[in-house]
Amino acid sequence: MTWEPITLEELYNQILHAEEEMRGELLRFWELIQIFPEKWAQDSYGKEGGGFWVVAIFGRRIIWYNDIEEGFNISPYQHYGEFEEYWCNKDELQWPVQRLLSAIKFGGELGGGFGPPENLG
Repeated sequence: MTWEPITLEELYNQILHAEEEMRGELLRFWELIQIFPEKWAQDSYGKEGGGFWVVAIFGRRIIWYNDIEEGFNISPYQHYGEFEEYWCNKDELQWPVQRLLSAIKFGGELGGGFGPPENLG
């Protein structure tokens, strides 16, 4: 089976599903940080698909969809439009949104990033 990048329509379906699960302050926070999805470059992976879809920005962190591993992740960035840290979490969107909100409310590290690619071979 050959990998195909996720379409914008498929990504929106996942976003809409996650929004249905979000309530209260989590949904309000999401509404503040979400952006119209746009492709950002990542040095190591995602070049075949033109990058990865970024769906939210908060400070120097992004929430992006890894369509190779099929899950949402949080990564820092230095320059708009590109990021360095690749994660292979298989999280639904509401989970990284909750991690960011919790880091703001309670401080500390975000954690929760899982290592090297699993679905590239």
